[in-house]
Amino acid sequence: MIPIPSLWLPILVSAALVFVVSSVLHMVFKYHHKEYRRLPDEDAMLNSFHEAGLTPGLYHFPHCATPKEMNEPEVAKKFERGPVGFVTVMPSGLPNMTKFLIQWFLYTVLVGIFIAYIAGRTHAAGTSYLSIFRFVGTIAFMTYGLSEIVSSVWKGAPWSATGKMMFDGLAYALVTAGAFGWLWP
Repeated sequence: MIPIPSLWLPILVSAALVFVVSSVLHMVFKYHHKEYRRLPDEDAMLNSFHEAGLTPGLYHFPHCATPKEMNEPEVAKKFERGPVGFVTVMPSGLPNMTKFLIQWFLYTVLVGIFIAYIAGRTHAAGTSYLSIFRFVGTIAFMTYGLSEIVSSVWKGAPWSATGKMMFDGLAYALVTAGAFGWLWP
């Protein structure tokens, strides 16, 4: 059993590598850019959102406060007429990329801590690189890759977008596994 503090180096190195790889995937290859489309008549839509007083939060439309409401004929007509969807409204102003990047890095550190906990409880010091690589890689892919499926299942994200995010998750898992395997005590 290896305590988490003994694994601080692979935690931080894997977080830094995931951060760099994600930056390359999103800024150099840009294959995610086609996933996001412009609203039709964007100015009119933004004005209607503004006039409606939307505040930051998650919105679902048509909205039903209870599942029972879905059986009401007027609600069913709204669903059939469409559109049906989810909207995330963020605070007004330019996106604060520094804040997003710090939160992303902290998330990768948190993932590393949980991976270190699980791997440290199940593998001894001196375990081979390949054993650590396979074990950590599997956990990291479950975290970074498989978690993306939820967006397609429950939020209607296109499966093509989820597939790309899962590819990203595989890349993050591989560098995480490599860092832990390389720096395993």
